[in-house]
Amino acid sequence: MDTIIIRGGGDIATGIGHRLYMAGFKVVMLDIEKPLAIRRKVSFCEAIYMGEIAVEGVKAVLAKNLDEIYNTIDIGAIPVCVDEKGEIINRLNPMVVVDSILAKKNLGTTKNMAPITIGVGPGFEAGVDVDLVVETKRGHFLGKVIHNGKAENNTGIPGDVMGYKEERIIRASANGIFKSYYDIGSKIEAGEIVGETGGIKIPAKISGILRGIIKEGLYVKEGLKIGDIDPRGIEDYAYTISDKARAVGGGVLEGIMYLMRGRRF
Repeated sequence: MDTIIIRGGGDIATGIGHRLYMAGFKVVMLDIEKPLAIRRKVSFCEAIYMGEIAVEGVKAVLAKNLDEIYNTIDIGAIPVCVDEKGEIINRLNPMVVVDSILAKKNLGTTKNMAPITIGVGPGFEAGVDVDLVVETKRGHFLGKVIHNGKAENNTGIPGDVMGYKEERIIRASANGIFKSYYDIGSKIEAGEIVGETGGIKIPAKISGILRGIIKEGLYVKEGLKIGDIDPRGIEDYAYTISDKARAVGGGVLEGIMYLMRGRRF
C-alpha cells in the first residue's frame, strides 16, 4: 500500500523516482518495451535494455514479474517493468500512481487507479482524471502543484539554453533505423555528423556536449527528437539529473505529502 508507481521511465520520470526514493518511498516504474529516452544515462528505463542502471547512487533493475518486483524492492533498488498499459497496477495496489509518460495527453491514467493520482505536464486536469497536476514548462511555474485545472499547453518549442532552443535538438533525418556516431558525453562541433537515420546523415547545428541520444538500432520517424546537444559544454551534465527533473520531482513529492496529510494515510 505504501508503494508509488510511476508510469514512464525517461529523464523526468527518473528525476521524480529518484526524489521519491530518497524521501523513503518504495518506487516501481513502468515503461514500454522499447523506450525512446534520449538522456539514457539518467533514465531508469535504460534498465529495460541493460538489465540495470544506477543514477546518482540509486539503482534500477529490470523486473519481469511480481516476485522480481518485490525482491528488487527488498534489496533497496527500483524495479522497472515493461507494462505500457499499466496492467500490473491493480495487482500491486499502490498508494500513489504518477503519470510521467509526457505524451502531452492522458494515455489512460484515472483517479481510481490509486488513492492518490498525479499527472505530470499537459494532458491532465486536476480534480477530474487525476488528483493533482505538476507543471513541466520551464519558467516561473516549473514544478508548481496544480490543485484545480491543467498544466500549460505544450508549445513545441524547446527550453532556452544559452540562447539556443530548436538548434540544440537533434531530429531524425528520415524514417529508418538510427545509427549513432558518438556516445553520450562526447564533445560535438557544429557541422559534425552525429548519426544517421534511414541512411541520411544528421549534422549538429551547434557545438557542445552530447547530453543525450536515443539507443542505436531503434526505428524512428523523420522529425522525431532523438538527441540533445548542451551548448554549456559541461560533460557532467550528461550524467546527472537536470534542474527541470529535480523541480518536477519536488512538485510530485509536495503533492503526495499534501494529500497524505489531508487523507491521513
